[in-house]
Formats: sequence, C-alpha cells, structure tokens
Amino acid sequence: MLGDRTDYAKEAFAFIESLELLTAPQGVIDAMERSFSRFGFENFIITGLPHPEQRIERLVLLKKWPLEWYRIYTSQGYDRYDPVIRLCRQTVQPFEWSEAPYHPREEPRAAEVMIRAGEFGMREGYCLPIHGLNGYEACLSMSGRALDLSPQTKPAIHLMAMYAFERARQILSPPQTDNPLTAREREALRWAAAGKSALDTSIIMGVTERTITAHIASACHKLSAVNKTHAVVRALQHRFIHL
Repeated sequence: MLGDRTDYAKEAFAFIESLELLTAPQGVIDAMERSFSRFGFENFIITGLPHPEQRIERLVLLKKWPLEWYRIYTSQGYDRYDPVIRLCRQTVQPFEWSEAPYHPREEPRAAEVMIRAGEFGMREGYCLPIHGLNGYEACLSMSGRALDLSPQTKPAIHLMAMYAFERARQILSPPQTDNPLTAREREALRWAAAGKSALDTSIIMGVTERTITAHIASACHKLSAVNKTHAVVRALQHRFIHL
C-alpha cells in the first residue's frame, strides 16, 4: 500500500501521465493493473450499463476479470440483479460496493451475485458511475480481497478511475478534434483544474461568481460531462485545455 497523502497524489499523476502515452486498450489494462493494485484492486471492468433489451457483454470496453466469473456473470444475466449496477443508475458519486443496498431475503438473486463474486476473490469493491448529459450511462467497477479505501486514498482513486475511463473511451472511439469551448470556458476550466473555486476564479478573471458557474455549466454541456471535475478531465484528455 502507499505511505502518505503525498504519495497518493504522486501515484495518481504518474498514472495519468502514463495513460497519455498509450494507444491500445491492452496498454490501458496493463497500466490500470499496475497502478490500482497498489490500493488492493485485483479486478476491474469498464462497461456501459445495459437497457433491458441489451446484453452487457456488448457494452464492455475493457476488463480484467476471472474468465470463469465473466462467463457465469454474463450467462446468468447477473447485471439484471447486481445491486452495484442498480446503484450506478441512481448516483453520480463514487461508492463502495458495501454501500449498494439490497435485501438478501427479498432479493435472493442480488445476494447470489455478491456471494458468487466473493468466491472469485471479489469481496470488496469501489465503483465510479459515469452519466453523460446525452443519456450515456457507464461505470468503472474495481474489486479485490482487501482494499485501501480511506478519505486519503479515495480522491486519488476517483481521479485515476475517471482518467482511465476517458482514455479507454478515447482510444476506442473516434477523437473529437474541434475545440467546442470558448476562451472564457477554457480559462474557467483551467483554474478549476488548478483547484480554484468558482469564487476564487471570479476574482482572478474579474467577473461575478455566477458568470463562472455559467461558464462551467456550459462547458459541462458541451463536453457531455456530469460535473466540473468530469469536464476538466474530458477537456484535458482531448487537449481542449492545457495546464
């Protein structure tokens, strides 16, 4: 495990820098395996969330799962009962698997999913839901036997997971080349990336806080981002802004 808060930040930024050099899905998988293992993660999957008429295996972007578990999960249609998938549809905030509620007696299939996952070493987990403004729903779900999840590690894991998701989607889909952001939107996002609040940025740019909030909201809409952090990640990934 990592040693202190400074190490968490260093690990996150080193991971982000390594992703920029990758051009193939397997490279992203290898980078994720190396970096996320330091927090105790052994398995992960990046997938869209299926509608009732869809099969989840058609929506998987990247995965490192035990092959037998993946076969069981897909053949049994476990995504229909998985409490982690269900909570992904209901929140935009990252969460631990233990926070995904279900009633074992009333929902035996949900309990079955979690019990069977544990049999493959997937006893604890952490999930990043992705909700685009265009209705796109996906998640990055990670698991292991003993995870290092604390108020100190979670921000780094969140950032790393979001970058991994965006890099995977960028590699597997055509890149967006035209910059849709205005100069003011780019500046607002750059200050957000530097850790400045809307109030801080308004003072720096000499405008009202409401104007900064409007710039950020417009950037989120243009980038199909669910919040400011997601917008910053997408803008950096597509090189619409530079730090």
